Amino acid sequence: MGKKGGTRHLKRKHAPRVWPVERKKFTWIIKHSPGPHPTAQCLTLTLILRDLLKLAKTAKEAKIIVAQDKVLVDGKVRRDESYPAGLMDVVTIPEMGQSYRILPSLKGLVLHPIEKEEAGFKLCRIEDKTTVKNGHVQLGLHDGTNTLVRVADSKNAVEDTYHTLDTLKISLGDREILAHIKLAKNAPVILVGGKNIGKHGKIVEIEENTRQKRRKQLVTIEDKDGNRFQTVMNFVFVVGETESSISVPEAK
Repeated sequence: MGKKGGTRHLKRKHAPRVWPVERKKFTWIIKHSPGPHPTAQCLTLTLILRDLLKLAKTAKEAKIIVAQDKVLVDGKVRRDESYPAGLMDVVTIPEMGQSYRILPSLKGLVLHPIEKEEAGFKLCRIEDKTTVKNGHVQLGLHDGTNTLVRVADSKNAVEDTYHTLDTLKISLGDREILAHIKLAKNAPVILVGGKNIGKHGKIVEIEENTRQKRRKQLVTIEDKDGNRFQTVMNFVFVVGETESSISVPEAK
């Protein structure tokens, strides 16, 4: 009988290119548990503690740290050492008094140190939306969560101003929507895919083509040095209205 299902093992050689790990020093690397983020947009807690923060020398030590409730992801204690913390998630180590946001860079995903005030919220991109019972609108976010927008009149849903690929600024804890950031010209963005991953700038042009899916339409972005480049809309993550609401690492 042939093999059924996936595998629980992962070789470093075949690990996602966004994982900042040495490929040839060891054979194996811990595989992430099923979770809210795809493989190409997440880092396991073991990888964060051992390879990035150097708080553990081995996977066993990282497992002990996680089991002692010393790691928070988006304000929640996580006890699974292979939990996938992903794009825009806030990882907090209370004993160190330090928080990090997972962001893309040209070399892959990185832990970007952030201040305490910034650690109280995260940015979530709207991936899909649907109308549910009584005309309320349910928004599906990139981190696997949903949020419900209640409308007073289902026949005239004036509260529904949301579109896919817009960004929501959400507080960690009560998950309240603090701001709605639209994907529009002059909005600051960071690229989360493609050959320009990790670069950030402002949108100067959006080429609308009714014969193409919206996610595949071209967007022209200009960085702070005046350099322009294009990418598809699916790789664009809006981070503010006129100025970025989060600190971002310098693109190198």
